[in-house]
Amino acid sequence: MPSSPPARAARRAVVAPLALLVALALTGCTAVAHGGAAAPGAAAVDTTPLGELDVLDDPRAWTGETTARAAATPVDPVAEDPQPQLPVTVTDAQGTEVTVTDTSRILALDLYGSLSRTVFELGLGDRVVGRDTSSTFPEIADLPLVTANGHELTGEAVLELAPTVILTDTTLGPWDVLMQMRDAGIPVVVLDPHRSVETSGDLVRSVADALGVPAQGDALADRTQAAIDDVTAQIARLAPAEDGDRLRVAFLYVRGQAGVYYLFGEGSGADSLVESLGAVDVATEIGWQGMRPVNDEGIVAAQPDVLLMMSKGLESAGGVDGLLERLPALAQTPAGEHRRVVAMDDSQVLAFGPDTAAVLDALARALYAPGSVG
Repeated sequence: MPSSPPARAARRAVVAPLALLVALALTGCTAVAHGGAAAPGAAAVDTTPLGELDVLDDPRAWTGETTARAAATPVDPVAEDPQPQLPVTVTDAQGTEVTVTDTSRILALDLYGSLSRTVFELGLGDRVVGRDTSSTFPEIADLPLVTANGHELTGEAVLELAPTVILTDTTLGPWDVLMQMRDAGIPVVVLDPHRSVETSGDLVRSVADALGVPAQGDALADRTQAAIDDVTAQIARLAPAEDGDRLRVAFLYVRGQAGVYYLFGEGSGADSLVESLGAVDVATEIGWQGMRPVNDEGIVAAQPDVLLMMSKGLESAGGVDGLLERLPALAQTPAGEHRRVVAMDDSQVLAFGPDTAAVLDALARALYAPGSVG
């Protein structure tokens, strides 16, 4: 029997930190993500409201790969020129007490680009002096990079920008670079790497508190949650009402060159995403906690209707054909038999920042109205 929501939430709190450390080990330098805004020349995104889409009567009645693309939206600060209340002292996710006295030169760095986007949405974008590889939305795209070889922090590049505060989490490395920054006297605030639909507002408030703009953090968190509530209500009207008719979805993490094949389960963040889409997270259903290597028995027992994957991961496996060749047990599932794979940009799908609602919207289109996304 599926776990109750309180039980799931409790186990997420225990499993998630380990899960995110595994994600760091797997993704460190293997993929160059493109987040935030659509890249030049990217396919146009259908922005027809979800309620007006031509939705399939049976969400299992389609075959083939689909790519979900979140619509690019301009930064919309909740305040113009907010004045941080400084100094501010916070206890970060690692239990370190950090005092921030100056926010004139901010670096906000993580695997997904969510932290930098949050700073811009708080109205402090003009204080950001650099970016990570995943931060590519137009308002930040011209700033210098401090990551190389994918998502590897470069100490020299950071120091050249003379930041007065660094916000990060444990999804970028090497860790020695961040310790070097602390040794140089730069306040480094490490935020909780656990991401889920439910924690999107917490992430926003943590960023805002560290930068001395708690009121703007509350406003942005409320706006983010309102957008999530709106899109999940729309999704609820698209998804089948009966539990037995809901799509069974497995989040499969792949790095084909390294022979890495992980099924993301309870506490990974993928479970939260799938449930918010009105679908069944099959890994959670079979008791799969955190992130674990796929085995034939597990994937066959899960019987997913759809595989949800990162775009670079699917590409690294050689597309759907290569994936089925590498994991032949998938052919014994509805997802494999019908080649139903939904791929989404690596930097978007599990970012869970201010753009969470846009990610949910894009995935809902791919699941319930695949004809709208091609």
